Amino acid sequence: MRRLPAMALLLLWFGTQGATASSVCGRPRMLNRMVGGQDALEGEWPWQVSIQRNGSHFCGGSLITERWVLTAAHCFSNTSQTSLYQVLLGARQLVRPGPHAVFARVKRVESNPLYQGMASSADVALVELEAPVTFTNYILPVCVPDPSVVFETGMNCWVTGWGSPSEEDRLPNPRVLQKLAVPIIDTPRCNLLYSKDAESGFQPKAIKDDMLCAGFAEGKKDACKGDSGGPLVCLVGQSWLQAGVISWGEGCARRNRPGVYIRVTSHHAWIRRIIPELEFQQAEPGGQTRGPRGQKPPVGNSVPCLAAPVLLSVLIALLALL
Repeated sequence: MRRLPAMALLLLWFGTQGATASSVCGRPRMLNRMVGGQDALEGEWPWQVSIQRNGSHFCGGSLITERWVLTAAHCFSNTSQTSLYQVLLGARQLVRPGPHAVFARVKRVESNPLYQGMASSADVALVELEAPVTFTNYILPVCVPDPSVVFETGMNCWVTGWGSPSEEDRLPNPRVLQKLAVPIIDTPRCNLLYSKDAESGFQPKAIKDDMLCAGFAEGKKDACKGDSGGPLVCLVGQSWLQAGVISWGEGCARRNRPGVYIRVTSHHAWIRRIIPELEFQQAEPGGQTRGPRGQKPPVGNSVPCLAAPVLLSVLIALLALL
């Protein structure tokens, strides 16, 4: 009587724990979105993590595989004392994170060797967890784009984090995850904005090739302190892809100072070298790298498609057991 074990194996294979990062990335299961609100909903951004030092949040990050988190290099002054750090996953709020949240210990931190300090290029780091996390409705990876994906000027993307709501204030308890829609700004215009107001005490800064600007020339909406390392994500087709890592800015939401992010595609080779098993999301056939501007995700549950050849081979193997 082998039928029950074979069926149980088949069900387990279809389960969440057997899913690979590439098959579930960028597809939140909780899609009952609230338009216009700043507070994120439970499970809305399931890749968002809080990186904590001695139990206190100091940077954001994004889950990209079962073991790896993408964040900013400037978050880590000391990459060797991994015992100081932990990563909170599956949380909507930092105070009493709730039953869906999981704490993970850090095994190692890999900062991009090209990083040379605040506001420099290559402000990216990879954090390896001590043990792989189990994907749930509240813990899922974001898709990492291949260099073939282009995030066009004016495209509406989203930035998330637990950072301060302004330069003066701290996010009030229970410190609910915040979300903000921001349009991508082309590099020449961003350089022009950052060259203005030098007489007011601002020092002009150059937007490098591996940087991406997003936000508003008039200010008022931006990422802030505590958001560093978090993701800038854009909806491409049916999946969310990470376009940037929150890196720097002058102040928060100041006029002519939009947020500056590190382009994830610019560091494709380095990420692949550290995580060779990571599958990158390529541009869609026909060069369609995104949906319409401001496109909202489809409502309802997203079920990842499994490759037909793999499915067939597993079914054949199971039938042989019967």
